[in-house]
Amino acid sequence: MKKLLTLFAAALVSASVYAAPFPDISVQDVKAASDAKSAVIIDVNGAASYKAGHVPGALSWTAIKGDLASKLPADKNTLIIAYCGSPKCGAYAAAANAVKKLGYTNVKHMSAGIAGWKEAKMPTETGN
Repeated sequence: MKKLLTLFAAALVSASVYAAPFPDISVQDVKAASDAKSAVIIDVNGAASYKAGHVPGALSWTAIKGDLASKLPADKNTLIIAYCGSPKCGAYAAAANAVKKLGYTNVKHMSAGIAGWKEAKMPTETGN
């Protein structure tokens, strides 16, 4: 019985280690937030990728990370969405963790990334 309880406890710890630290948000919900301008969206794909095409209204992490606090609204409950290239990309976490460290409480991850955004035939914005 002890072995079973130990195994169960280890499984719970392992699951929590691998659980996503930020809730996922769907491409459709990001599109709605982008259209409504109701969220701060951060593209963490790098300057060249950002210039080639990003979610409309998204900020470039490369451009804002040095002065992040001044680029965000005062309301710490504002929806902040971070994304990178695809579901396998973890680069989004740099922006999400930085925003969380500043005290923002509604931080989400578009795990589909820009690849999923484009696959869903959502519009992109180009340029700096």
